[in-house]
Amino acid sequence: MKSFYAFIGIFLMLSMGAFAQKNMLKGKIVDEKKLPVQGASVVLEGTVRGVQSDLQGHFEIKDFPKGSYNLKVSLVGFESFVQEFSIEEKEIKELDLILKEQTVSLDEFQLSASRGILGQDHLPEVDDFRINAGKKNEVIRIGEINANLAMNNSRQIFGKTPGISIWENDGSGIQLGVASRGLSPNRSWEFNVRMNGYDITPDPMGYPEAYFTPPMEVVEQIEIIRGASSLQYGPQFGGLMNFVLRKPDKSTRFTAETINTFGSNGLFSSFNYVGGTEGKWNYTAYYQKRVGNGWRDNGYFNTDHAHLELNYAASNRLKLGMEMTYMTTESQQPGGLTDAQFEEDSHQSSRSRNWFSTPWFVPSLSAEYLISTNTKLSLKAFGTIAERNSVGFAKPINVEDDLGNRQVDRDYYTTYGSELRLSSTYRLFGKEQTLMTGLRYFNGHIDRKQLGVGTSGTEMDFSVEAGDYRRDLDFNNVNLAAFAENVFRFSDKFLVTGGIRVENIRSVMEGQLNLANGNPQLLEQISRARSFALLGVGTEYHLTPGTEFYANFSQAYRPVLISDLTPPATTDVIDPNLKDSRGYNVDFGYRGSFSSYLKFDLSYFYLNYEDRIGTVAQTGQDGSIYQFRTNLGNSVSQGFEGYIEFDPITALFESSKIGYLHLFASLAFIDATYGDFEVTTVSNGEIQTRNLNGNQVENAPRKINRFGATYNLSKFSMTWQLSDIGEAYSDALNTETPNAGATVGLVPAYRVQDLSASWNVWKQHSLKAGVNNLTDERYFTRRAGGYPGPGIMPADGRTFYVTLALKF
Repeated sequence: MKSFYAFIGIFLMLSMGAFAQKNMLKGKIVDEKKLPVQGASVVLEGTVRGVQSDLQGHFEIKDFPKGSYNLKVSLVGFESFVQEFSIEEKEIKELDLILKEQTVSLDEFQLSASRGILGQDHLPEVDDFRINAGKKNEVIRIGEINANLAMNNSRQIFGKTPGISIWENDGSGIQLGVASRGLSPNRSWEFNVRMNGYDITPDPMGYPEAYFTPPMEVVEQIEIIRGASSLQYGPQFGGLMNFVLRKPDKSTRFTAETINTFGSNGLFSSFNYVGGTEGKWNYTAYYQKRVGNGWRDNGYFNTDHAHLELNYAASNRLKLGMEMTYMTTESQQPGGLTDAQFEEDSHQSSRSRNWFSTPWFVPSLSAEYLISTNTKLSLKAFGTIAERNSVGFAKPINVEDDLGNRQVDRDYYTTYGSELRLSSTYRLFGKEQTLMTGLRYFNGHIDRKQLGVGTSGTEMDFSVEAGDYRRDLDFNNVNLAAFAENVFRFSDKFLVTGGIRVENIRSVMEGQLNLANGNPQLLEQISRARSFALLGVGTEYHLTPGTEFYANFSQAYRPVLISDLTPPATTDVIDPNLKDSRGYNVDFGYRGSFSSYLKFDLSYFYLNYEDRIGTVAQTGQDGSIYQFRTNLGNSVSQGFEGYIEFDPITALFESSKIGYLHLFASLAFIDATYGDFEVTTVSNGEIQTRNLNGNQVENAPRKINRFGATYNLSKFSMTWQLSDIGEAYSDALNTETPNAGATVGLVPAYRVQDLSASWNVWKQHSLKAGVNNLTDERYFTRRAGGYPGPGIMPADGRTFYVTLALKF
């Protein structure tokens, strides 16, 4: 930590001269009607320097070396423009530029249009040290959708993204629980979750649960690359989910914004943001306060988020950056319900003393260097210093709280890592080709203290008697990885991608497993070292200028987690040859847009998940029965994912004075079943064996459908959405009749509606409002086996919110 702050000090001192003006290029950008053009990208080609035009079309680029340059100006809907100029030391040069409108191509139109289809898109073939060509991917543009952003409402945010299953038991918006393709949504742990391209989970190799989610008010877009992301990012089977935060405003020295939301159950959220650009510097910072009582009894949350980003153009070729993100939470957990309690009143709670807190600090440093016009280098260094704390009465939900000492569990995470990436373009077959390579180092440490005897109070208090954690484990992970991927373009229509990733993982766990009669029961050191390679290939064929076929095959893996290496009891045995789960993803689809009124992405997927880890009963040499954790079998998920959005008014009439209507459908039909997967139970001292072959994978609805309509008229917009989700099993045995503790049993199908609207009142000020769960449905998406349950975790009933946003 000291070295991080030392680097920041050096970083600032070296750049103190940045404010001494050397020269300036300024001007104004207008269209052919002499009207100012806002938001145009103004870039000095071959450098890291660039700005955007402001509301009046003005731009300024300061403090760059004298010389000759090409100034490139571009904006969707206009022809790109390149102007040569030269500038001397301390010279102030003015260039007034005129952009010509053009017929918008299909690819460009899907990026931005005043009445086009917004909110959902896919990534370009190559961008920001990443190859996306041939991969199933989505981009969710947060600012273009109507949703309850103050509460991070996942149901609305992922409304147009097909196949996303959501656990809706955290109405506070603190944690995100999503998955796809029959995988578990538990804290999104089947996704490789990142923010601005770097890790934000406790340990993506050993404990990938996403306890931290940035406020959606500051998220510019969410990028999802399905399983094919494994080549460039490593685990998990679900692929990459990257939160891209709003970047500093390049059109002004200073801008400020405040977004304040009031809602049901005492909700108050205040999000405050500043940002801007001055010469070689740009900056952004935000602070969010969110507090509320929650929809259920014994529910309360109080969260603080803060973020700072600074970027400095050290030269025309080198850009340095720094980010720091902090979150602290105080959350009261209502616990689960039995089936009878849920039917009686899903508001109720029998747990009034359960609390949860996750202080989270994520620092990062970055550097980008242009080696040449065709080759550039990126370095990111990052870390996580965080905690996961819980206190409460942890017994089954059908056991009444005895108001005695509560159980305290605490995790301490200290991780750091770095990624170095090289992007290079070259010519082959008469076409421009792209090569992407990278190196990764990661070191993670988890200090896990569990089964502590806490207080008998009711407040959030994680204190325990000195040394009174019965379980005290240390888990270390070191990961080294390298990858290379290339885009081979054979024509303007056809390309092929190919790549390889090599992984090396070393994991060590040791410590005290339990305390019996005052005697520590030590865990024999568990050490794992393994190396392996992942391969992948993809292709794209552009059938028309706006549509393309894509296909991809990529191997994937899921590392052995700390929970896999932790035996529930001292008599349990961990297989010394326990392997990482391995498998592959296959995608084949057709996506694109026709004119400005139709956008779609239709695809088939196949996910093979091999060497899944489970537990079986075995008989020891002395005749005793023990549980043995090992790789048991596989599962296969396959199905259809489709997104289609249609603007009938534009299609029929091209323009309208009464507004525009967008209709969308996000559809997924998923068949997630186990293959050969042997499990055992013990009855009357006898081991009984059965096979899960043909059973549905738990927490995997067979259908995930969402439908919606958005009406736009001038500065007003309203969106209605219906979520239609199929039933799912909560355990691999496909138990339908719930047990007494409600931890297993069927999760019924449900339908829920949301309605949100926004109105840009004046210039950049807006008013938003909405109703979530419009018809006040009673449903649940999860049966929890432990914390934050156990038992049924009800989703929120009907809630309201109103948001006022002011920008200066």
